[in-house]
Amino acid sequence: MVGKSRSLSLEGFTFDETWEEKRKRAGKIVEILMRTYPREELLIGDPYRTLIHCIISQRMRDEVTYRVWEELFEKYRDIETIAKTPVEEMRAFLRERGVGLWKTKGEWIVKASRIILEKYGGKVPDDINELMKLPGIGRKCANIVLAYGFGRQAIPVDTHVNRISKRLGLAPPKVPPEKVEEYLMKLIPREKWIYVNHAMVDHGRAVCKPIRPKCDECPLRDLCPYARGLVTEEDIQ
Repeated sequence: MVGKSRSLSLEGFTFDETWEEKRKRAGKIVEILMRTYPREELLIGDPYRTLIHCIISQRMRDEVTYRVWEELFEKYRDIETIAKTPVEEMRAFLRERGVGLWKTKGEWIVKASRIILEKYGGKVPDDINELMKLPGIGRKCANIVLAYGFGRQAIPVDTHVNRISKRLGLAPPKVPPEKVEEYLMKLIPREKWIYVNHAMVDHGRAVCKPIRPKCDECPLRDLCPYARGLVTEEDIQ
């Protein structure tokens, strides 16, 4: 990823800014976000539980995800029990609790658990490429496991991070999420990567909403090209 960052370009941005100017602005943005949305504890739990949480969470509301996640581990307890569970039983468990994509997620949960036991000795791999080989785990979920399960420096790019990064002009408006990750890694000091996801997610829920963002209340207003009309909603993909 670091090697790829060298090929990043300032082309595609809708306003003029040098790398040095962008890096300084990014630093100020992260400081304000960390101060506004502090968290003493960043981890959900162990890497395996974090991985299962991420599978359940896809296209789901946070409150539903957390409830189902808790109920799942109350019933099945550990990876060995889940790996032995028939796929149809896991699908029924998710369906009965209103989980979207329950067929696919039920299969992913059971199969990923079996692979972790058989291939990795029961321990979730701490390598992003190995994580992405597991059913249901794309780059975003892999980074979530690294950051929130292992406490590693990583930047998961979910819908909040994607949208807010582009509004803030930290990534070009039309690049895919994996490119957003590269721009953020280039602009933000490594020791602060782990804070970016949780702070932007909290900011997206409270202020920088998908529809009708509260720009007048935003602590980043003076640093935000979106608030100044230099990035528009039509620009962002």
